[in-house]
Formats: sequence, structure tokens, C-alpha cells
Amino acid sequence: MSNARDIIVRPLVTEKTLKSQENNNTVVFEVKKGTNKIQIRQAIEEIYNVKVEAINIVNVKPRAKRMGKYNGFTKAVKKAYVMLKEGSTITILGDK
Repeated sequence: MSNARDIIVRPLVTEKTLKSQENNNTVVFEVKKGTNKIQIRQAIEEIYNVKVEAINIVNVKPRAKRMGKYNGFTKAVKKAYVMLKEGSTITILGDK
């Protein structure tokens, strides 16, 4: 297995992910392509010292974008929706 910090690229912080964190105790991370649920679970438990209940993975395909006369694509991303067990929490943003 790779280093746990190599598997987890970054937490995704949007309004939707923050709302799911409050309501469902679910945190969303961008993860390295080619990893599976077992590797993601081990990395999250090692880095954040929490217990993971379930993981759902979404592969986001690149979309065509245009800026003026220039054409391009957004990057492809692999997201992991990590549901934590009762009593486990991860603080992505600072305490309020």
C-alpha cells in the first residue's frame, strides 16, 4: 500500500459537502485514481484516527469548457464519500 497521504489528495469543501457532513456524518475527499475502497478506508482511519462505516466512490469525467476562443477540458476526479460511524467526526474547517 502507498503512503496514506498519497491516497487522499484533499478534502472537498463545498456547500453541499458541508451540509452532508452536518446531516449524515459524511465527509467528501478527492482521492488518487486507481485506489479502491479498502485502501481509502485504511488511509482515512490512519490519518484522522476515526472509524469508517461506509464508502461510496464517484468517478467524475472531464467536461468540455471554453474560455473565449480557447477550448479545453476540466480534470477528471475520483471522489470518495466517507460515512463515519456514530461518535466519530472530522473537522475540515476550523471550529466555529
